[in-house]
Amino acid sequence: MSISVIELLEHLIECPSVTPKDEGAQEKLAAALENMGMTCHHLPFGEDEEGRNARVPNLFARIGSDGPHLCYAGHTDVVPPGPLDQWTYGPYNPHIENGVLYGRGASDMKGSVAAFAAALSAYIEEHGAPKGSVSMLITGDEEGPALNGTIKVLEWMKEHGHIPDVALVGEPSNPDHLGQEIKIGRRGSLTGRLTVKGKQGHVAYPKRADNPLPRLVQALAALTLSQMVLDEGSKFFQPSNLELTTIDVGNTADNVIPESGRAVFNIRFNDNWTGEKLDKHLRTLLDETGIDYDLKTTVGGESFLTRPGPWTDIVQKAVKDVTGKTPTPSTTGGTSDARFITNYCPVVECGAINATIHQIDENATVEDLENLTAIYKRILELYFA
Repeated sequence: MSISVIELLEHLIECPSVTPKDEGAQEKLAAALENMGMTCHHLPFGEDEEGRNARVPNLFARIGSDGPHLCYAGHTDVVPPGPLDQWTYGPYNPHIENGVLYGRGASDMKGSVAAFAAALSAYIEEHGAPKGSVSMLITGDEEGPALNGTIKVLEWMKEHGHIPDVALVGEPSNPDHLGQEIKIGRRGSLTGRLTVKGKQGHVAYPKRADNPLPRLVQALAALTLSQMVLDEGSKFFQPSNLELTTIDVGNTADNVIPESGRAVFNIRFNDNWTGEKLDKHLRTLLDETGIDYDLKTTVGGESFLTRPGPWTDIVQKAVKDVTGKTPTPSTTGGTSDARFITNYCPVVECGAINATIHQIDENATVEDLENLTAIYKRILELYFA
């Protein structure tokens, strides 16, 4: 008997797996996967504060040992629920009302994980084991820093001969309805931390102090003026954009000139840039102001693209076969673990609707969950045809 997407999802939602905790979610998933013949490997990575025990749970499961090899990637960790009293039914008490299933992870992304498991189960029941291999890479570190999750599992997979030919990431890829979009790439992400220092002093004696804030404003203006355009976009990507996220002084008094001022910004950049090239461009702009500054940048991921071809065609056709709509190949949105997988094989993101992700009363309709299961089953049929 094949897996029920709704029953499995309800079991997963019941586990309060706020990143990086798992609370039994991957154990429940592994039990369902082993029942359909998959071999499961539990792969915890990272250490606790005392440096003793592995901290982040990960699961790799595979059926078959030959190629072609399709890997589904997803995560069982979720973001914190927020105020519990604002949830209608509770974040970890799955509830169906008027055809809508409520609970943390219903859309992002326990629903997708359950849908792929149910799809593979239905495929095996109807067609037998695939003539090749299907695997599932499930991390507990996608909503966290992503240091001990997918990136570490991929290294383990390479070491043990499990690198797939293609990958499917189940992130919620549709803004409004199934069949709307698939993701064939993502923009990169660079975070900048800018500091301008001065000398603290009394506002009534400005000559005895050095106010850094006018220089910080000038530096930020050089980075954010409306006429400063990073690029015009490219064939598959929208223009890059820089957004200020915070400006901090830490000053609790209105009569004190602060010692320093700090600002943080994030840039989502397309394939016109690399993180290194963008870092150099920012420093050039700041150097031209003549201001003494300190800039620290971190790159959360480079831009990547899976160019349209056989794998993207399969995913598009499967979505259209089930929904009647041809999804638009898109590169919009934030980063995902696909940024790690692209270094190993072509990767496409295809999942649920993202309208309620990370929100109070996160939900997914039963119909959409069943249709997503049908999409995943159709992908398997087309890939192993």
